[in-house]
Amino acid sequence: MMSVATLAATETSADNALLRQTIRARVAAAGTSFYWAMRLLPQDRRDAMFAVYAWCREVDDIADGDRPVASKLAALAKWRDEIAHLYAGRPRELVARALAAPTRRYGLRRQDFIDVIDGMEMDAREQMRAPDLATLDLYCARVASAVGHLSVHIFGDPGPAAHRVADELGRALQLTNILRDLAEDAERGRLYLPRDLLEAYGVYTDEPAALLRDPALPAICGALAAIAERHFVEAEQHMALCRRRAMRPAAAMAAVYRAMLRELQRSGWCDPTRQPSLSRPVKFWLALRHGLL
Repeated sequence: MMSVATLAATETSADNALLRQTIRARVAAAGTSFYWAMRLLPQDRRDAMFAVYAWCREVDDIADGDRPVASKLAALAKWRDEIAHLYAGRPRELVARALAAPTRRYGLRRQDFIDVIDGMEMDAREQMRAPDLATLDLYCARVASAVGHLSVHIFGDPGPAAHRVADELGRALQLTNILRDLAEDAERGRLYLPRDLLEAYGVYTDEPAALLRDPALPAICGALAAIAERHFVEAEQHMALCRRRAMRPAAAMAAVYRAMLRELQRSGWCDPTRQPSLSRPVKFWLALRHGLL
């Protein structure tokens, strides 16, 4: 007869397996390039990254939702409480439960989760209308670099150089997203292009729809793209100091997004409603280069 302890362990194992399958399905359904880059990781690390991604989607969906600002802030506050429960060993939400084992195993830092929530609050409070460069940099650090700091622990290199990669690559990826999603963000009333650059090119509006029609838009976007490119260069330099195998997923993401940035630069932002897509030969080459095939 199976002992009570053995039965409990079996049930726990089955619960964990179901939890992992649920999180994997959520990530796969999102159809993100992130999913394919994370396939470079061993299964335990991959499941940990899927849990982090699923959590990021939870808080991002709150910030991007249609509910009133007060309701968004209340929902994000609940996630602050849930992170406290996670680190107290008592997670309640499904995604937080999926984070429990990775948090212990890979030494994930509580402040990084809090930083992400802080970034989502910036969106929820509707602050992102032509922020100054310092505010934009803080936003990128919170919503992207903080995720990178969680990621490098899971990848297997939590050293100083890897955290510098997280700082630089997170900013590069987020700025690329901003330059890609101009029209989509404008529909939400958001304008992430920094006020400093707008005014440098003689633009003094923070109305997203008006800016998309402004003849200075390509020059403004080009200037922000140059900042993103500098972050890519810095990330690459620090990545050379890291464990190469551990950084393979980061290198894959950098390659995909840098290629996307170059496509945007080639397009010249003549039609901001059109998002660039990488050609099949480029995707195939990147996949071969980083072991995705």
